Amino acid sequence: MSWRRLPPLHAIRAFEAVARHLSMTRAAGELGVTPGAVSRHIRALEEHMATALFVRRASGLVLTPAGETLAEATREGLDRIADAAGGLKLRRFRRLAIGAYGFFASRMLLPLWPALRAAHPDLEIDLHTSLNPLDLLPGRFDAVIAVSDAAPRAGLVTVPLAPIRTLPVCAPEWLKQGEVDFQATPLLHARARPDDWRRWLDHAGFGAVSAQTGGSFESIGMAIEAAAAGLGCAMAIEALLPADLATRRIVVAHPLVRPTTRYFVLQYDARFEGDAAVSAFVSFLRERLPSSGRTREA
Repeated sequence: MSWRRLPPLHAIRAFEAVARHLSMTRAAGELGVTPGAVSRHIRALEEHMATALFVRRASGLVLTPAGETLAEATREGLDRIADAAGGLKLRRFRRLAIGAYGFFASRMLLPLWPALRAAHPDLEIDLHTSLNPLDLLPGRFDAVIAVSDAAPRAGLVTVPLAPIRTLPVCAPEWLKQGEVDFQATPLLHARARPDDWRRWLDHAGFGAVSAQTGGSFESIGMAIEAAAAGLGCAMAIEALLPADLATRRIVVAHPLVRPTTRYFVLQYDARFEGDAAVSAFVSFLRERLPSSGRTREA
């Protein structure tokens, strides 16, 4: 593209305002400068173009033929710039497809949705939830919230959101007689995490307690609902418990928390780094989830 020899752009803006108002004073008020400054811009523009743009009469300013031609061109040009800038602003966010582990979505993501909408009213998201890890592959969505060890992966950006630490919960009635007897209490299992009870019992020093008692459920959320109904004790994830504990339908059955090497993470393809919509979503989650760690990229 050839280099354009443009007149001073401040002078063009001042000229367009004066041409609309046919008044230096009103143009100065619109632009937030002094009439003298506007007058200097007009003189500079007339010198640049080597022609008069206004005729100064007793009744006020009148555009010369050259001024009328320039006024039409500048008005059209500035309108096109304004329209383009407005369009870019409207297109700043593209629609996102986000995949999320269902229990995380219900306990942490959906409660934040009103705040997300308030912070980014023009950010549109299609949310897809699943309990199956194979459904939450980053290549299927713009970003996913899944379970991972948070280690770097080639071509992926990984943002740890919350550590996965487990502890048992039950209905308050199970604590009325004192500490829970895990030997005599049905242990409720989430089929997606079949080893949670055995690992917690061993970590807590209850290795002799059988982990095979009690019912099994398709999700941690359903196991917790069963615990709230009094069916026994369920194994829960500490980071996802505040909303359930706040209702007092369930309580912590034993204070010992078992740490793991796993996290809830947000993952997305590294090619989306810098994408306005993805960046807005990531920044919002990191601000609202204080336990989230730093971004990791392989």
